[in-house]
Amino acid sequence: MRLFLSVIPLIGAAIAQSRTTAPSGALVVGNGGKYKTISSAVNAAKAGSVIFVLPGKYNEQVYVPANKGALTIMGSTPDASSYEKNQVTISARNSQANKPNNDETGTLRVKNDGFKLYNINVENTWGKGSQALALSAYGKSQGFYGCGFFGFQDTVMPNDGSQYFSKCLITGATDFIFGQKSLAWFEKCDIGVRNGGKYITANGRDSNSNPSFYVINNSKVTAAKGESVPAGSYFLGRPWRSYSRVVFQNTELSNVINGAGWSVWQSSEPNTKNVYYGEYKNTGPGAEGRRASFSKKLSSAVPITQILGGTYKTWVDAAYL
Repeated sequence: MRLFLSVIPLIGAAIAQSRTTAPSGALVVGNGGKYKTISSAVNAAKAGSVIFVLPGKYNEQVYVPANKGALTIMGSTPDASSYEKNQVTISARNSQANKPNNDETGTLRVKNDGFKLYNINVENTWGKGSQALALSAYGKSQGFYGCGFFGFQDTVMPNDGSQYFSKCLITGATDFIFGQKSLAWFEKCDIGVRNGGKYITANGRDSNSNPSFYVINNSKVTAAKGESVPAGSYFLGRPWRSYSRVVFQNTELSNVINGAGWSVWQSSEPNTKNVYYGEYKNTGPGAEGRRASFSKKLSSAVPITQILGGTYKTWVDAAYL
């Protein structure tokens, strides 16, 4: 029997526990499929297409252009409810040492509206020394479900449009959730910090009129698997630009988080005058301490409608809310 997640939000639906067979009409990638690379399937896809990726590691950069239209890419998995049993990985090794800008370092670059990615790991294996993205996201109404994003510096860049991340793993060391204009919501995500870094978020909102806002909700911040991270060595964020806006709420913070919570950009350029850094009902040892004076304790949680708008249920997969 075929078990797979619909590409249309299923109000009140449960997450399919297994998705190992391609849905009818899907473009199939991998051993036994028509397409050998994800990129070739993306190139062949029409608006509204579903791409189903068979187990394996795909060593390629995947680019989805803005004119592609809505597109869904699903990875084969025995358990679609999280990233933990993902069987598909997209892997590349690029950084600003060999590419002209952040976007072009991305292992997965998505510019189209209505993009959805399910149960696929995306990694940039460059490591230390330079900006090296796993994900570059520029479209409206993009959803990432049960995915893993692996990098060191600048792992995930929701840079423009609107993005929803649910039940994902995001690992990195320096400014590894960052961007300039995006409205991004992170729900039930695991954030794994690596040894050798200091900062989780680096939101680049540069003016009061810039809509950018990142909210991390119902999530968990810990040392990444296999990493030895000293207690108090990490900050929830630092302001890439002076109107930076980030909230952590209802989130478990392990002892890797420094008691100050938030950091200046750098001593010669603090960028803190107009920031909006907030916390609400976080728990764990990392939620304790005398927070930075430019941050605030909120009296209520930020509602998802403030970030993604009142129509978010028309494009967010309800099984992952």
